[in-house]
Amino acid sequence: MRQSWVGVTLVLMSSVAFSSAGYFTRLIPLDVWTMLFWRCLFGGLFIALCVLLHHRGRVWEAWRGLGVSGLLIALCSTVSTLCFINALRLTSVADVNVIFATAPFVSAGLAWAFTGTRESRATLAASSVALLGVAIMVDAAVTEGHWLGDLLALVMTVLLAAMMVMIRHRKPGPALPAASLSAFLAALAVLPWAHPLAVGRHDMGLLVLFGVSQFGLGLALLTVGTRLISATRAALLSALEMPFAIAWVWIGLSEAPTLAATVGGTVVMGAVLGDLLWQRRGLR
Repeated sequence: MRQSWVGVTLVLMSSVAFSSAGYFTRLIPLDVWTMLFWRCLFGGLFIALCVLLHHRGRVWEAWRGLGVSGLLIALCSTVSTLCFINALRLTSVADVNVIFATAPFVSAGLAWAFTGTRESRATLAASSVALLGVAIMVDAAVTEGHWLGDLLALVMTVLLAAMMVMIRHRKPGPALPAASLSAFLAALAVLPWAHPLAVGRHDMGLLVLFGVSQFGLGLALLTVGTRLISATRAALLSALEMPFAIAWVWIGLSEAPTLAATVGGTVVMGAVLGDLLWQRRGLR
């Protein structure tokens, strides 16, 4: 039970870290590919430093211990990052968020199909409520003519769900090297469209914060935390990224949330809190 609550705490912290993406994006006046390159590069370096500090004299063994599952985790994370960015360019943010809100159900299905693990009815019920909250936040938007962007958002959701299932159920081994590798692969993938040298000193400082505190820290916390809880619960906790993102913009940029965002965010947070309280009572 203690291990489970440590995992919950780490994934919650990752949601807070990931939620600052919109805030940093608004602050940094660069094209998306250049921003992505430096974000992923600094994030990968930060996680690599975590690997170095954690494993110390066994760093090479940690990287060698990735195995096939570790490489698959890194690949899923890399491709999902690229799908996410392109989905935002080809469809609405509303569609992407609604599709991603189905991640707990996708995780539950994949976990059951490949590992035989059945998620608790309480967590599945909370995931349903969270999905409703996300729909309220985006005003149940339905976009027409954006099928390619919606398809990329669906691919992203499936890949992230698969990544969480693999992290949770893979044999004991180093997880952080896979996260670091995925960040470096993403930086390499966007390099042909980026202009990494056309960045001023002030913007570079913001990019360091963006890469370390949002991407690197968020990915590291999610990777370690998902090892300790079910993939479905990890995906449910990740839904908190939306209300947290609204809070970041409200606090940092003085942009008050809409009524729909406030109601939807409250529903999502209530769903997560309800699942955690149900877990604490040990009911199924």
